[in-house]
Amino acid sequence: MVREIDINELKELLELYLHLHEESVPEITEHLQKTWNTIMQDDNHHIIVNVIDSKIISSCVCVIIPNLTRNIRPYAFIENVVTHSDYRGKGYATECLNYAKEIAKEMNCYKMMLLTGSKKETTLKFYENAGYNCTDKTAFIQWLD
Repeated sequence: MVREIDINELKELLELYLHLHEESVPEITEHLQKTWNTIMQDDNHHIIVNVIDSKIISSCVCVIIPNLTRNIRPYAFIENVVTHSDYRGKGYATECLNYAKEIAKEMNCYKMMLLTGSKKETTLKFYENAGYNCTDKTAFIQWLD
């Protein structure tokens, strides 16, 4: 079942992120809890989860960004696309991305964007099959300390 995350599912989401790139589940500090509350109160920040047998097995984040161009239409940015390694290859992340697409359409977004650090052909094909392309734009990243 694909839906937006509930406020009480932070721990489960952090555990899923171990299948993304995190090495450990962070301690629930005041700073982490404050960040979580900020995310949960932001109408433009959507954490989408796919749940099987009451377990979060896949997720993505969709942030709607207000914009002054393109007829004052916002755009959506997708981040943290992840599926638990035991559930990969079954379409669960695609379902999350499709849910994000519906949110973007409802919010009248003119485009959706995502970045991946992966160079794996299977990952790149996955995003292409989900409707994304890597030919329209060039992404640059500057990492900050």
